[in-house]
Amino acid sequence: MNVSLKDKEGLLGLAYLLAAITVFYNLAEGLVSVYFGLDDDTMSLFGFGLDSFAEVVSGIGIWHMVIRMKGDNSTNKIAQDAFEKTALKITGWAFYVLAAGLAVTSVYNFITGKKPVTTIVGIVVAVVSIVAMLLLIRYKTKVGNALSSEAILSDAACSRVCIYLSIVLLLASVGYEITKIAGLDSIGAIAIAVFSVKEGKEAFEKAKNKGVCKCSSCGCS
Repeated sequence: MNVSLKDKEGLLGLAYLLAAITVFYNLAEGLVSVYFGLDDDTMSLFGFGLDSFAEVVSGIGIWHMVIRMKGDNSTNKIAQDAFEKTALKITGWAFYVLAAGLAVTSVYNFITGKKPVTTIVGIVVAVVSIVAMLLLIRYKTKVGNALSSEAILSDAACSRVCIYLSIVLLLASVGYEITKIAGLDSIGAIAIAVFSVKEGKEAFEKAKNKGVCKCSSCGCS
């Protein structure tokens, strides 16, 4: 749909704010999750935290893209620049390394029966993450649709994947607190590893794209 220059500037300002919030939220979430994941021997929470750090790199790429969109008044697609492609490739490799590390450690913990000290922090982090991502998805989708921006809508889809990861973490954490079955934490970590492989593959696919949809009425699908 067509938007006025004033409306477009306002929407791009909101997109900029949402990108910044995504980066700093994931950074804070990653720090908390990794710290308590290590402190409580909770692999699912630790893996969730590393995943958040990978999302920070991807988020910085989106943030950079929005800055370029704000400075471009054309109505065509803008090609990914070297910074955005590099950020996506780094994100892709980070997800693959994360998946491999989680898989190996989780299998070891599962075989040895190593138990977390507690998964209470995992429950809290998962619930907060679900609420935060739902809000981000709502506003990113609203802005993406208003600007016909495929890139912003794709970013909203990435936030949706974060919800799935949060649900995995929540189920694994609640399950362990109820049953004290050691394997549940390892199963949750392996599930996060599987999602990480998928996210890594998607990051590399995005890096191969010739361009991202410009915020305009360019009719992106």
